[in-house]
Amino acid sequence: MSNIIRGTMLLTGATFLSKILGMIYVIPFNALVGDTGGTLFNFAYTPYNILISISTVGVPLAVSKFVSKYNSLGDYETGMKMFRAGIALMSITGLLAFLGLFFSAEFLAGKMITNEYENGISVADVTMVIRMVSFALLIIPAMSIIRGFFQGYQSMGPTAVSQVVEQIVRIAFLLVATFLVIKVYGGTIATAVGFATFAAFVGALASCAVLLVYWKKRKGNIKKQLEQQNYVNDITTKDLFIELFYYAGPFVIVGLATPLYQLVDQFTFERAMAAINQGDIWEVPYAAINFYGHKLVIIPVTIATGLSLAIIPALTRTFTQNDRPLLIQQINQALQIILVLVIPAVVGLASLSEVAYGSLFGLNHIQITGPLLAWYAPVALLFALFTVSAAILQGINQQKFAVVSLSAGLLIKILFNIQLIHTFGAKGAIFGTALAVGTAVTLNLWRVYVSINFSYKQTYKLTLLIAIFSLIMLLVIWGIKALLGIYLPYEENRISAIIVLTAGVSIGGLVYLFLGYKSTLLERVLGDRVRILDRVFRK
Repeated sequence: MSNIIRGTMLLTGATFLSKILGMIYVIPFNALVGDTGGTLFNFAYTPYNILISISTVGVPLAVSKFVSKYNSLGDYETGMKMFRAGIALMSITGLLAFLGLFFSAEFLAGKMITNEYENGISVADVTMVIRMVSFALLIIPAMSIIRGFFQGYQSMGPTAVSQVVEQIVRIAFLLVATFLVIKVYGGTIATAVGFATFAAFVGALASCAVLLVYWKKRKGNIKKQLEQQNYVNDITTKDLFIELFYYAGPFVIVGLATPLYQLVDQFTFERAMAAINQGDIWEVPYAAINFYGHKLVIIPVTIATGLSLAIIPALTRTFTQNDRPLLIQQINQALQIILVLVIPAVVGLASLSEVAYGSLFGLNHIQITGPLLAWYAPVALLFALFTVSAAILQGINQQKFAVVSLSAGLLIKILFNIQLIHTFGAKGAIFGTALAVGTAVTLNLWRVYVSINFSYKQTYKLTLLIAIFSLIMLLVIWGIKALLGIYLPYEENRISAIIVLTAGVSIGGLVYLFLGYKSTLLERVLGDRVRILDRVFRK
């Protein structure tokens, strides 16, 4: 279990840092390009993310599972054979994905933008930014093979470090290019966003360089293992790919989940808002939900992302060895880590939505953006549960069911999204996503239950305790907002909003940690990883 926690913490830390950087950069980015630029940026990245998932065929996690399986059998040569074949395959799929996105950009843009408003986003703008981001597809699929290979060896460092370096280089290029285009050369927002999306290609190059360094350091040990093994499974390249795709297909579904929901919004949001006579402001709520607000909401979800990456090899090994008690313990811990960390984060973000959005992205349109973030925050818990429940399904060889659950959720989003927007306005898109993800999560958890006769009783009891502590934290945050609101106009002044946000997060977070620590809740879920709190609360 310590290996799971160690791997989880390493990948979660790296992913969390990447997401924090990804949130921080949008503050100056928002100041430079505003809601229009944020919407345009998201229009490019959503189809790009979908093609990244498809072109990699879920390979990083699938290779991780594949290599872990054969390494546990002492057959290191088969894992290496998959590595070599996978590099070749991903180079081809990456090229095909690039060509597909580049040449379909104008068609996609025409379907996304049905009305061109004055000083708004045009079809030509969307076409250009999609083409600029497509170049990253040439590199990332092949790079993903290397990350998966290292993870199969229970080595999370290469993935973690390369991920952080990729994000730092991407953000640095993005901000410098955007600043130069807007402030130095007086270019358009569309041009600036085009260079910002091209930063994905530059970041990918930096990540490749880091992985190459790790490979040179580790290849000696890998070669030694290959020389010492006595048995090799006689598996043809065709059979290798059949087994890989068997593992990989559902991973694609998990990777596609959020981009697919956002893609539905891209094709429906603008026309649905126009139908209720809000077409002139559609870019503001769209950016608040799917770009700027999503950056905040997705931070708690990174905990689930890191966990799902780290737990799959361990779950696979335990399931293969038919160690049921350990398997039940691992699944319980996976779910409980999500709940104990994500629930309070969601409650805190919802209660501080106005000051959070106002502090980071400005108070313009805060009467629209603040409430939208409050509605969107709880969806983070559903995203997190979907990610980890799908990872559990993959670990117990029920990966095909992830296709069923996501398809059911996506169908709900497609069928009800426009009607929900017509009925509830912009937040109808949030309700559509919540219904979709909630359905997928329910189906996944049901499948785990029926597949291995898993009992949620222990996790259910723990959730009640987490909910009580989160409610106490919520009351404290409300009290802080009410008290500081007497002296600080946080709805009108950005500095005041920052002060209220800092106080709410700090005091509210400490209250929850104190309650979790004193009740031994954190110790039961996280083990000895809470030792740092000993120094804080014993004093």
